[in-house]
Amino acid sequence: MEGLGFGFTTIVIVIVALYLLSSIKILAEYERGVIFRLGRLLPAAKGPGIILVFAPVDRMVRISLRQEALEVPPQDIITRDNVTLKVNAVIFLRVIDPNKAVVEVSNYVYQTSQFAQTTLRSVLGEQELDELLAHREKINLRLQSILDTHTAPWGVKVANVEVKQVDMPESMLRAMAKQAEAEREKRSKIIHAEGEFSAAQRLVDAARLLATEPVSVQLRYLQTLTEIGVEKNTTVVFPVPVDFFSGIQKILGTTSVEGAPAAPKS
Repeated sequence: MEGLGFGFTTIVIVIVALYLLSSIKILAEYERGVIFRLGRLLPAAKGPGIILVFAPVDRMVRISLRQEALEVPPQDIITRDNVTLKVNAVIFLRVIDPNKAVVEVSNYVYQTSQFAQTTLRSVLGEQELDELLAHREKINLRLQSILDTHTAPWGVKVANVEVKQVDMPESMLRAMAKQAEAEREKRSKIIHAEGEFSAAQRLVDAARLLATEPVSVQLRYLQTLTEIGVEKNTTVVFPVPVDFFSGIQKILGTTSVEGAPAAPKS
């Protein structure tokens, strides 16, 4: 009987030891354990490190506190100016209250994904195409604010939202390319016209300066001849003032009038 009692005691000790060993749980630095004792939630999550979970009285749910990236599937969007787009986004979120993330929602990742899809369609549907392409940072902040408001009761923090890709129809891409080409041509013509205006203005200023000293015009003629001669051209251009030709024309006109025969008298 004594041997039987000793054997039974040994078995009980071994069972208790195994039970205690199985109750030991190790949580990493980024993990927390949400404990339900007889179905009731304990006030504070446990971890990190070694904790004791006495099954079946206790039940533990592991929650990661690391930031997660959640990709939103491509959504068909109709903008305010009736342009059809396909837009996807990426959401960065993390759990800040493990108890709420377990108790308040069944699957916080799935819930956040569904909210993100509906919010993406509603927010981008209020924007025009040019606003969507030019003010993407502003749209990202608005999406982040709306999603964070929805997920705050679950103990989930939406850190950032980024519109990842905007796919447009081929016809819209061609139209935008034509618009960009026309805009560049417009800027080119404006720059060319401004250059012509500046050049004409400088020529007027130079003409006024040369008119103050007539000799400077002759010096400019000689400088031009020097530049032509440097190029080793066989053709020599000799500039003649326009006033010279007008004077010759007046002389020839006077001579022709004086030498004309008189008209016969009737």
